[in-house]
Amino acid sequence: MNSSDVLIPAFSRVYVEEAIAERPETVSILSKLPGAEIIKIRHYKDVFNRKYQDPRIQKLSKQLILASQTGNMIFPGAPVCQSFGEEHFYYASLVMGCLFSCDYCFLQGMYPTANVVVFVNIEDYFREIDLLLEKNPVYLCISYDTDLLALEHLTGYVRRFMDFASKRPDLTVEVRTKASVSGFFNATNPSDNVVFAFTLSPLSVASTYEHGAGSLDARLSSIKSAIDYGFPVRLCFDPMLYIPNWRDAYRNLYDAVRATIPMNKLRDVSIGTFRISQDYLKSIRKQHPDSAIIQYPFENRDGYYSYSASRNREMVGFLLSEIKKDLPEGKIFLWE
Repeated sequence: MNSSDVLIPAFSRVYVEEAIAERPETVSILSKLPGAEIIKIRHYKDVFNRKYQDPRIQKLSKQLILASQTGNMIFPGAPVCQSFGEEHFYYASLVMGCLFSCDYCFLQGMYPTANVVVFVNIEDYFREIDLLLEKNPVYLCISYDTDLLALEHLTGYVRRFMDFASKRPDLTVEVRTKASVSGFFNATNPSDNVVFAFTLSPLSVASTYEHGAGSLDARLSSIKSAIDYGFPVRLCFDPMLYIPNWRDAYRNLYDAVRATIPMNKLRDVSIGTFRISQDYLKSIRKQHPDSAIIQYPFENRDGYYSYSASRNREMVGFLLSEIKKDLPEGKIFLWE
């Protein structure tokens, strides 16, 4: 019997904190999963953080946890994240875990499970953002610990953030994604201060390592739709991976981008090589003992693993030289 013969559909089981069972967001999400088994729990960590989980098996049938977030909800951006020159750079985790399963993703080292938590108390996030906006402008990334756009059919959170941001000119929101979501842009009005940042990888990377994510062609189609409908779009060639024939792979990727996307209509572009904290990498290597991209002999600098400084310069410099043919340097951001 093939493993695919016994797979349970994703979110066939939903764990719901008792305290938020009647919230409108909870009711709305559950109404979109009519066949799911509902299990009441005291606290999401009782399921999410339980011992002896095997994320490799859980990836075959991810389950959903609905919960309420407490404590701080908005955090300063991490050193491994690009700030795009923004002084007041923050991120928020409305969701922990992702529908997609990319072999190199830091979430595998960050969380003990492949299951997904959605925090339903979105209004509390809005209140904390408003408190920050009283002090300074805010640049907020809402899709680093998940792919929020891939969950939009369940949560509607991206549209709610777009409505929230449209009334707050000092707030800029970034939505990072690898999803195929052309229909979203067709059915949504753009907001000037909500940026859609698409991660792009060579065909060999997207098809081999980015399980469940949109194909390269599908992402390019989504990007074109977003631009055509007037949405601010960022392209993220990040993380670049040192794969066999990487120059040809990234040259072909950029040729496909150039052939599809009106480069002059982009907000900007980011470039960065693979980097990850030492603790996360240790955990991921246990899950992927045979992965060439994860078992690569990275260098440790200040607690973060990446390629050597010379390798990073070589890879970033190569792609930068291509992109500079189409965009001014002021629209190209580098992670260093």
